[in-house]
Amino acid sequence: MFSPILSFRNLNPETELKRYFGARAVLGDQRPRQRQRQFHRSTWMTTPKDTWPRFSRPGITMNLLESANGLQFFAFEHSRDYQQVQFKFFDAVESMDPNNIVVLLQLNPYHIDSLLQLSDVCRIQEDQETARDLIERALYSFECAFHPVFSLTSGTSRLDYCRPENRAFYLAVYKHMMFLEKRGCPRTALEYCKLILSLDPDNDPLCMLLLIDFLCLRCREYAFLIRLYEEWEAHRNLSQLPNFAYSVALACYHLSQQEETTPEESQHVKLRSDRLLQDALIMFPGVLMPLLDLCTVQPDAAVSSHAFFGPRCRLGLPPALSELEGLYVGRCHSVWKEAGVMLWMEGNVQEVLRRVDAKDPIVEDCQNKRKQRYQSAPRNIHRHVLLSEIKEATSTLPLDVTTHPVMSYDPLPPLDSVVSYNRPERPEDGLEVARAGRELNQEVNRLMVAMRDMLANIQFQEPQREDNPDRDEEEWD
Repeated sequence: MFSPILSFRNLNPETELKRYFGARAVLGDQRPRQRQRQFHRSTWMTTPKDTWPRFSRPGITMNLLESANGLQFFAFEHSRDYQQVQFKFFDAVESMDPNNIVVLLQLNPYHIDSLLQLSDVCRIQEDQETARDLIERALYSFECAFHPVFSLTSGTSRLDYCRPENRAFYLAVYKHMMFLEKRGCPRTALEYCKLILSLDPDNDPLCMLLLIDFLCLRCREYAFLIRLYEEWEAHRNLSQLPNFAYSVALACYHLSQQEETTPEESQHVKLRSDRLLQDALIMFPGVLMPLLDLCTVQPDAAVSSHAFFGPRCRLGLPPALSELEGLYVGRCHSVWKEAGVMLWMEGNVQEVLRRVDAKDPIVEDCQNKRKQRYQSAPRNIHRHVLLSEIKEATSTLPLDVTTHPVMSYDPLPPLDSVVSYNRPERPEDGLEVARAGRELNQEVNRLMVAMRDMLANIQFQEPQREDNPDRDEEEWD
């Protein structure tokens, strides 16, 4: 099976920014600052900042569970003290008092779930810099806990998403990846996407296969996307995902247009792109009109009025397929906006309509497949849609997902979670706890609103430290 190779160099966004703008523009006039001496681990995912609170062991460790068939299976674990902080965090969320989470983070500045929760509040409040900084702090805390043989780049290290302690690492890396993409670093974001996928490629708990095609197109890694499709199609049926059906066709089209491609190769790849796009249009016709709408392209009347692509084609669409198509259109419409791409699309749409009118048997076969498949999406797809926050997809989520509270520090946890420790019961809460459970969704929403209101006036203060600038900080040794 094709295993995406990761690169330490490409995990650093400065590598990509230097390529775009040059080293001088990125680094500027950076001179060493004469400040209090801080000793940090050498880390790959983030660089510790002078503005961060002093780092000491937060109580997270990583253990090697087993090695088998060339793979190593790891798990993060919480110390007894960290567990107590975790219980206080749950209390703070349920209290509806944002001060409790802020105070908890001031006392425990590297508590992961508090960092994840507060980062989301800052992001919603459009304080992107603080939101990103909190996620980087969480990643630094995790990386300092890595087992000596855990590897970010080998593709052989595994983390079970069913363990809550591991889930926080997945989510921190995911949020970091999305910040990188929004900052204009799609190549670096792709590397983190491959990292998340490598942690559990069989189960893909955050459904990176629904995102990796977009990042490949954004950073023009066309050959990688095509190779992934070719080598994973046999065992993962990637052609049955709208995003791969359309994006691989687009990747082939772009390859056919590259100057270094010989005329013979260009013609061959162009014909393949035509065939793949027509297959995508026939299998997933519901993508076309919403895609053109978001690209502000007015379709030909012969196309918009045709039963195959018109409004009727989306009637009775299986729920899971609506979710997947909405996700693709909402996320990827921007990569289809080029004039040349739209001309290529137009020609293939006309050819598909000719095949439909000629009653090509493939059209009916695909229609039957759409009816039989996609009746319900697995939990990891719903989880991915929630994390994506793409309205075209979230609006299609089923009621059994939307009627339950979604916690940003652990959205839609697996039904078979492996719980290593339990929160102590608090009988004194009585009916109040029962009421809080029934109304938790409302409470969390109120909490988020209240935190947005107060964050503008809150300042994160570093815990008291000893006035000894030459003291070695040995807490992480």
